Amino acid sequence: MAVATVAARYAKSLLDLAQEKGLTETMYKDMQFFKNTVDQSRPLMLMLKNPIVRAEKKSAVLTAAFNKRVDPMTMAFFQIIAKKNREGIMDAIAEQFISQYNKLKGIERANVVTTVPLTDAQREQFKAIVMKTTGCKVVELEEKLDSKLIGGYVLNLGDRQVDGSIRSQLNDLRLKFLN
Repeated sequence: MAVATVAARYAKSLLDLAQEKGLTETMYKDMQFFKNTVDQSRPLMLMLKNPIVRAEKKSAVLTAAFNKRVDPMTMAFFQIIAKKNREGIMDAIAEQFISQYNKLKGIERANVVTTVPLTDAQREQFKAIVMKTTGCKVVELEEKLDSKLIGGYVLNLGDRQVDGSIRSQLNDLRLKFLN
């Protein structure tokens, strides 16, 4: 079975349990913390994905790293994942959990790439565009800087992209001249 499918099922089960126990916000913060930790610690992620490392060792590392930092329910979930030998997809499970939580709460995540930092007015304009496009209630906007754009912006919203960069316009112009 595909990793994404398995991860989505585990994430859905965890989200359902969190809702049932009234720990949705806590589990969300724990999953964000876990995802950020493994994203920043390549050795930890490699160890979790390594099939040669014994499950007991992985479980011990998870306990040492997260036991005092996450809710006991989240830690119990980590232990279940370790017993099922699914440590290698824990990052995907956390990602799916965050995605399903956002969908449940009506939160849309968008990325905007610009050449200069956004002003508050521009930030609000991008949020308004995303709200109008998706009909969501809340927008989390992640900003990145890229000097290669020359000017303008690139807005990524899920699998959609709005490219209003000068670089894109110059490439379009170059293609027109070639034709």
